[in-house]
Amino acid sequence: MLKIISTSLLACTLFISHAWAHSTKSMQGSAPISQEQYDWGIGGDAKKVDRTITISMTDNMRFTPEKINVKLNETVKFVVVNDGKLLHEFVIGTPAELINHAKMMEKFPTMEHDAPYMAHVDSGKSGDIVWNFNRAGQFEFACLLPGHFQAGMKGTIVVE
Repeated sequence: MLKIISTSLLACTLFISHAWAHSTKSMQGSAPISQEQYDWGIGGDAKKVDRTITISMTDNMRFTPEKINVKLNETVKFVVVNDGKLLHEFVIGTPAELINHAKMMEKFPTMEHDAPYMAHVDSGKSGDIVWNFNRAGQFEFACLLPGHFQAGMKGTIVVE
């Protein structure tokens, strides 16, 4: 009985912690700068942007461009434009993190978005992310809304 209760509490804790990371609202650069270090970098300072990259999202479940090269320690402002009629999002992470997050989104599609490495963008709108790539490697970006990631809505970021 105690094992069942412990498992249930763990599941609730995981759900609540992930629910805080998502929102059904459009993110317009409203998330505060995160000083939390992730494998793929850290929230950047908008006053120290080295380069701006515009990313288009469409209902054919693709991003344009699909591959981005950045330099180590470069701070990039992503302007993410939803050129489709459906809601889309832009989430940066490791391939494993994005796969796990996509699975969670399938179970809880209305989770809230509120992290500095994500932008949830309504049709015809745009959102901003400012990110400092202080870790070298190959990372990904994706739309993790149910069905979008599975349809191939992802891209690659190479940090050299």
